[in-house]
Amino acid sequence: MADTAFQPREHYAPSNTAYSLLPFRFDRRPGGEYLLVNEVGKFHVLPPDEFHRFVGHRLAASEAAYPRLRAKHFLTDSNSSAMFETLSSKYRTKKSFLDGFTKLHIFVTTLRCNQSCPYCQVSRQNESAGAFDMSVEMMHRSVDLMLASPAKAVTMEFQGGEPLLNFDLFKEGVRYAKEKIATLAKHVDYVICTNLALLEDRHLDYFKEQGIRVSTSLDGPEYLHNKNRPMGKGGSHNVVVRNIQRAQEALGKQAISALMTTTRESLKYPREIVDEYLRLDLGSIFSRDLNPYGFAVKSRGALGYSMPDFLCFYKELLAYVIEINRGGRTFPEAFATLILNKIITPWPIGFVDLQSPCGEGFGVVVYNYDGDVYASDESRMLAEMGNHNFRMGNVLEDSYQDIFFGETMQMIASAACNESLAGCSDCAYQPYCGADPVRHHSTQGDIFGHRPTSGFCQKNMGVIKHLFDLLLSEDKDLERIFWAWINRESMER
Repeated sequence: MADTAFQPREHYAPSNTAYSLLPFRFDRRPGGEYLLVNEVGKFHVLPPDEFHRFVGHRLAASEAAYPRLRAKHFLTDSNSSAMFETLSSKYRTKKSFLDGFTKLHIFVTTLRCNQSCPYCQVSRQNESAGAFDMSVEMMHRSVDLMLASPAKAVTMEFQGGEPLLNFDLFKEGVRYAKEKIATLAKHVDYVICTNLALLEDRHLDYFKEQGIRVSTSLDGPEYLHNKNRPMGKGGSHNVVVRNIQRAQEALGKQAISALMTTTRESLKYPREIVDEYLRLDLGSIFSRDLNPYGFAVKSRGALGYSMPDFLCFYKELLAYVIEINRGGRTFPEAFATLILNKIITPWPIGFVDLQSPCGEGFGVVVYNYDGDVYASDESRMLAEMGNHNFRMGNVLEDSYQDIFFGETMQMIASAACNESLAGCSDCAYQPYCGADPVRHHSTQGDIFGHRPTSGFCQKNMGVIKHLFDLLLSEDKDLERIFWAWINRESMER
């Protein structure tokens, strides 16, 4: 057995350098340097020798890294309360999405749908199944609960199924909400999530009159979209493209957004998908992976893929999007923009998947067609699969207090903060990520989850690390592109 070697006595001597370390996490990058990230999302990169001197309290005040680490709150050499007040102010700002509590309120007006998408995360019903429509009474009570939220501004989002199949109830929901807020100091944004296949002029007239924004689905060019989103015996691409263009003309391009869902077939066509969005002059693209709910679970064998495969696809798509922007056209990738906002600005974002505490219940709530209330769209989908663990209550049976502070919310809260979750608490990328108890319960049978095998973790960490690779490349043109995405500025030269 080899002799044990000990460090010399002076190695253990207390440092004479008068600074204290402030909380941070770190990751070793491929080149050997260390990425440091603190509680407010500030980051700094140190080569190995500087890193070891820094954590060993041997970094000299005369070194270039010292004032930068102090300015970013990685170290303090003062007992002044002003520094801690500044740091706490930045932390409050990062967590200010909690102000007002739940802000996104989703209303499932019907489960009926006119399409049969194989990856559908909802357990849809056929167009004639009127028993799966929300009643007027349930709509009114749901709106009352929404307006009981302490938030000064909320979003009222209508989903299905296909909400245009229950258009009268949609209109009644908007009417009732506007009537109620006339005497309240609240603002409501209205969004309808529709496949647009049933769009008529009367719908567009109403959307324009009432200031309704439209969210739809577009999975790419015709051959791909039709494979992913069939309608009847044919495809839905031609009708959705035609109606996107009609809606853009009637409401303005800024009032229409689209989401794409990635299937195994999509992995072959990242550039073609982007080109279709560009052709239709859509303002951005949001690349989503498959959700583990509803019909998507049954179709996983035919449509699914590994997370490494998705990340390869995502990086190729993002590279092409960046190439487009280098040419002078502003066209963001929305998921990257959300994460970049968390990395390089002091502001929070409203995207519930990247929040801690998690979005479920804290940021979003769903009022189902039958009056049941769920902590998120995903937990409502689990209920349609027979799992009611995340049912918070019923609009006709329970009070606001019982729904939003009952046993279900207490359970969610126990796994809501990634600062205290195993595998997250010591992760350098924790400030940029979120917690998702519902997804982990669905995929791993545990609301806390197991990070080494978590697809949620693999995806977010993969994207965040890739964005840091790009940010640290010292590409000034790319930096300008990222700031343009965040600030919604034009790239035109």
